[in-house]
Amino acid sequence: MTRKISWFTAVLMGLTPLAYGAPESNPAPAPASAGMAQPAEAPAGSAAPVDPAAPVRSSALLFSNVAPAPGSFKLQGTRPDGQIEFGVRSDELVTQAVLHLSYRPSPALLPTLSHVKVYLNDELVGLVTITPEQLGKESQTTLAIDPRFIGDFNRVRFELVGHYTNICENPASSAIWVDIGKASRLDLTLQKLPLKNDLADFPEPFFDSRDNRPLQLPMVFAAAPDRAQQHAAALLASWFGVQAQWRGQSFPVLYNQLPQQQHAVVFATNAQRPDFLKDYPPVDKPTVELISQPDNPYQKMLLVLGRNDADLLTAATGIAQGELLLRGQSATVEAVKALAPRQPYDAPNWVRTDRATRFSELQQYENQLQGDGIQPWPVSLTLNLPPDLFLVRARGINMDIAYRYTSPRQNDGSRLAIHLNNQFMQDYPLQVKSDSGKQLLHIPLIQGLQDNSASLTIPALRLGVVNQLRFDFDYASTVIGGSSETRCETVTPVTNHVVVDGDSTIDFSGYRHYIEMPSLRAFANAGFPFSRLADLSQTLVLVNAQPRADQVSALLNALGNIGAQTGFPALNVQITDDWSKAKSTDADLLMIGAIPADLREDSRINLLVDAAKSWVKMPVRQAPLDNMSAPAGDRAVASQTTIVSDGPMAAIVGFQSPFHQQRSVVALLADSPRAYQLLNNALLDSGKRAAIYGSAAIIRESGVNSLRVGDTYFVGHLPWWERLWHALATHPALLALFAVIVVVIVAMMVWRLMRLVTRRRLGDDD
Repeated sequence: MTRKISWFTAVLMGLTPLAYGAPESNPAPAPASAGMAQPAEAPAGSAAPVDPAAPVRSSALLFSNVAPAPGSFKLQGTRPDGQIEFGVRSDELVTQAVLHLSYRPSPALLPTLSHVKVYLNDELVGLVTITPEQLGKESQTTLAIDPRFIGDFNRVRFELVGHYTNICENPASSAIWVDIGKASRLDLTLQKLPLKNDLADFPEPFFDSRDNRPLQLPMVFAAAPDRAQQHAAALLASWFGVQAQWRGQSFPVLYNQLPQQQHAVVFATNAQRPDFLKDYPPVDKPTVELISQPDNPYQKMLLVLGRNDADLLTAATGIAQGELLLRGQSATVEAVKALAPRQPYDAPNWVRTDRATRFSELQQYENQLQGDGIQPWPVSLTLNLPPDLFLVRARGINMDIAYRYTSPRQNDGSRLAIHLNNQFMQDYPLQVKSDSGKQLLHIPLIQGLQDNSASLTIPALRLGVVNQLRFDFDYASTVIGGSSETRCETVTPVTNHVVVDGDSTIDFSGYRHYIEMPSLRAFANAGFPFSRLADLSQTLVLVNAQPRADQVSALLNALGNIGAQTGFPALNVQITDDWSKAKSTDADLLMIGAIPADLREDSRINLLVDAAKSWVKMPVRQAPLDNMSAPAGDRAVASQTTIVSDGPMAAIVGFQSPFHQQRSVVALLADSPRAYQLLNNALLDSGKRAAIYGSAAIIRESGVNSLRVGDTYFVGHLPWWERLWHALATHPALLALFAVIVVVIVAMMVWRLMRLVTRRRLGDDD
C-alpha cells in the first residue's frame, strides 16, 4: 500500500498546474568593479519566483566552447561586434547570471573615450570602460546580469566603441581593437521547474532544442532486453539522434532502476516491467505516456508500453513517424503504416546526387545566407557528401552562384572570395553600381544591392565527407578620415549588406558511387555503408540474446550516431540475435559485442580479430589518407608483438562480408564496461572520430590508434575502362609500362600498315 500511495502522489504532482507565488522584490545587482563595468538599469516588473525545494544546478558557458570561432575573438573598427549564443531549457529557470569577461585592449586606444557595450538580447546590460592601466594588458571584469532579461534563446553581444585620436580619426584603423579572451565565461544558476504531463511539447523535456549540450538520455528496461525490445529502443535512439543533430548523443542503459536527476525513457510490457511500475495499470494497445518519476515531480518518464514486445516496436515506430500527433498525458498508437521506401543516397542531411542542390536546401538556420556590417561576417554552408562518391579524376563540381551586395563607394578592389575547407577557390570583384537616375524596384528585389551570378568549378580532390563552403565579402578599407589636422573631412561608414541567393546551386549529379573498403573513416563520419539507405533497410544488426547494459548502450549509441548523420530514423533496420540469419540475409552487418566463433576461423578476418585482441602492428610507412592506394610494400608490417594487460580496450573492426561480395561488416568490440565507455566516447567525440580510419581502430585510455591491415575490396559500380584507368593512375610504374606497350603496339600497327601500302604500290608498278 505504501508503494501505491507514493506512486499516485507522484502522478498527481506531475498533473498539478504550475502555480506561482507572490512576486518577490528585485534584489539589487552585485556591485561592479570600480570604473570598469556598470550594469544597465533592470527592467520593471517582478522577478521569477524561486521554489526553495526545487533542484538547482550551475552551468559555466566557456567562450571557447560557445563562441562562433574557437578560442578568443577580436572586436575591431571594421567589425566592432562579437557575440555568443546560448539557450535555456523549457524545464529550467535562470535565477542568477554572472559574466566573467577577460579582455585585452589595444595600447593605442584612448582611455575613458573607448569602451565596450554589453547587450543581452539587444538590451544594454553593462558597459566596460577602458582605463589607462589596462591598455595592452590582460584584464578581467565581472558583470552581474539580471536574469529577467534571459529567455529561451539568448545572444550576448559585445560592441566596441573605440577611439585612438581626437582629430581626423579613421574608423577602419588597425589600431582599434579589443581581444575577448577564451577564458571568458558566463556563469548561470538554473532552477528546475515542474512540468505538466503533456505530450504536446514532445520531445521536450527529453530533448530540448534550446540545450546545446550533447543529449544524454537514459533508457530503462525491467531486465536484460530481448531482441525485440532492443529493436524498439534502437529505433527510438536513432530518432533522438536525428533530433540531436550536431550536438552528439548518448543513451546510458539501466536495468530495473531509474537514473538520478535525469529524465528517462522506460520500456515495459504487461508481463515484464520494472519494479517501480509493478502497480501501473496494464495496457491493451501500444501506448506512449508521460508521467513524473516516483517521489520526484521534477523528473519525467516517457513510458513506452505494450501488451508484448511487438507492441513496444509499434509504439516506438509511432513516435518516430508521428510525434507531431501526440497530445495529452497518454496516447495510443492505433496503426503504423510503412512509409515509401527510401532511395539510395537520399539522406536528408546529405547533398543530393541525383540533381543539383539549391543552397536553400542546405540552410540550417534563418538568415544563414546573409550578413551585415562594415565588413560583413562570412556566409558559410556545410556540404555532407556520401563517402563513396567517386570523384577521382573528375572534371570538377559545377556551382552556380547568385549573390547581392551593397555597392562599394568606388571600384577599390572589394571582392567576394570563395573558400572550400579553408582553401581558396575563386574570387569575383564587387563593382560599383553603374545605373543612375530613377530606379524601378520590383519586390522582392532589394534596393541598393547589386545582383550578380557566377559559375565556379570546384576541384573534386578538395572534397571530403564533411565540407565547409565559405563566402567572404571583403570590402576594401579605404581611409575615411581627413588628410590634415587643420582641415578634417570625415565620412561616416555605412553598413554593408550581402546575400547569397538561396536559389544558387551545386551539382553532384552524374558521378558514380565506388569506394575501396574497409573504411572505418566512412563509418565514423557518415555511418557508411549502413547509411547508404537512410532508413537502414539494408542493415542487419547482430546483438546478444542476453546483453549487458553497456552492450545495449553501444547499440543505441551507434544507431543514434547514424541517425544524427543521415537526418532520418532507422525505421527499417533489421536486428537479430541469430547468427544463421546473417548468413542468408543480403545486408550490411553491424556486430555489437563479439565476432561469432565460426567467423573468426576465416583466414581473411584472423588478422583483424588479433588486432582487436591487442595485436599492435607498426607499419614502416603509413599514408595519412584513408585511400589504401599506397603500394603494398609501404604498408608492410615491420614487427608484431602480443601484449597482455589489465587496462580496458575497445576496437572497431571492418571487413568484407564472407557471404556477399558487395556487403561489409563492422564490429564494435570491447572487453569490459569501461571499454564500452571508451567506445561510446570515441564515437561521440569529433576529435577521436577523426582518428578512426583503415580496417581496425584500437581505443584505449590513451586515445585512438588506427591500423590498415587485411585485404581490401571495392563496393559500388565502375565500368571496366574506368577501373583500369584508376588502377593505372594510382600506380605510376604500371602506367609507364602500359604506355610502352601501347606505343609498341601502335608502332607495329603503323609498320604493318606501311608495309601493306608499300606492297600495293610496288604491285601496281609491276
